[in-house]
Amino acid sequence: MIDWMAFLTVFVAALVSACIAVTLFSLGLRLGDGTAAWRRPVSVLMFVLCAAAVVFGLYLIVGDHLLTLFGA
Repeated sequence: MIDWMAFLTVFVAALVSACIAVTLFSLGLRLGDGTAAWRRPVSVLMFVLCAAAVVFGLYLIVGDHLLTLFGA
């Protein structure tokens, strides 16, 4: 049988994480285009946060398998 609550949890988590990654990336693009001095560092910060969210998601998916693979 399908555990519908687990399916719903995964669906909502995927939807929210995709929205967060897209929002951070688009903010990074939007803030990188301007003449104010504060915009460039904030843009880079948005890209770093986007990359961190993606890496964290990958860790959640394959983290335990990597530890097994590399023998740690």
